[in-house]
Amino acid sequence: MHRPLKLFLLVLLAITVAAASPAQTHEKAAATADSNAAATHAANLAESGHCQEALPLLAKSVTRVTDKELQKRIGLDGVRCASSLQQDDQILDFLRILKRQFPTDPEVLYVLVHGYSDLSTHAAQELARTAPASIPSLELDAEANEMQGKWEEAEKDYRKILQQNPKYPGIHFRLARIQLSRPNPGPDFKEVAKKELEEELAIDPSNAGAEYILGELARQAGDFPGAIGRFTKATQLDHGFADAYLGLGTSLLAEKKYAEAIPPLETAVKLQPANPLGHYNLATAYARTGRKEDAERQFALHKEMSERAQGPGAQPPQ
Repeated sequence: MHRPLKLFLLVLLAITVAAASPAQTHEKAAATADSNAAATHAANLAESGHCQEALPLLAKSVTRVTDKELQKRIGLDGVRCASSLQQDDQILDFLRILKRQFPTDPEVLYVLVHGYSDLSTHAAQELARTAPASIPSLELDAEANEMQGKWEEAEKDYRKILQQNPKYPGIHFRLARIQLSRPNPGPDFKEVAKKELEEELAIDPSNAGAEYILGELARQAGDFPGAIGRFTKATQLDHGFADAYLGLGTSLLAEKKYAEAIPPLETAVKLQPANPLGHYNLATAYARTGRKEDAERQFALHKEMSERAQGPGAQPPQ
């Protein structure tokens, strides 16, 4: 293309764009104003108690408005209206938008907590209504009783599950947990818990939690070789199980296997750097194997964490 002709076309294009821009800008501004007006109308409806009428307008407006405060207002009103009308799908839609657009806003986070709680409540009510004697319903009821410290009620629910399905995974583990959680357990509660955990592992050999608790019970009883075996198995089943690595390292220390204790304790500290006990035990292992500087560094970290958590003068673990 000849240079004069090319320049002429560029000038013509610039003139065309310049001529069109004011009109386009005006149209865009008008569209924005219309969207904001519609959104404000929807919010006013919702806030005056007309949720049935407001909800579809809120759903339409929440993704169209550009004003952030107005979008937040629409989203919050949408959650409240959808909750009052028990429109779970729309609750989720509004919650997702709010979480994405306002991830650290305190008011939004508060509504997220209650919104997801409402969804959980609705699902639980539907489960209880449609299948009250089912295993999932009994399991949910048992978990609620366990959280409230209603140990006998929770145990009865778990036993009912085993009556329906003796091989249902996780139930013997929870029965063991109840035995270990009761404030006034029987004299043989640890033996009862061990039996439940062993039954759990017969059903589900991959249950790292069962292996860990059996390891902890063995450690408390002074059976360190048994504890080492259980903790080792737990770490093999779950490579991110920080407490199992800590238990393994602690048990190896008790057996004076200081060099062997270092790798699991280093892993425990890496996975759970805020646990002062891990740093203390790792420092002990380092000290007993001649790694003086490493030991001093870990002892210092333990002291710093302990003083921050408990105040100056905190004593090292026994």
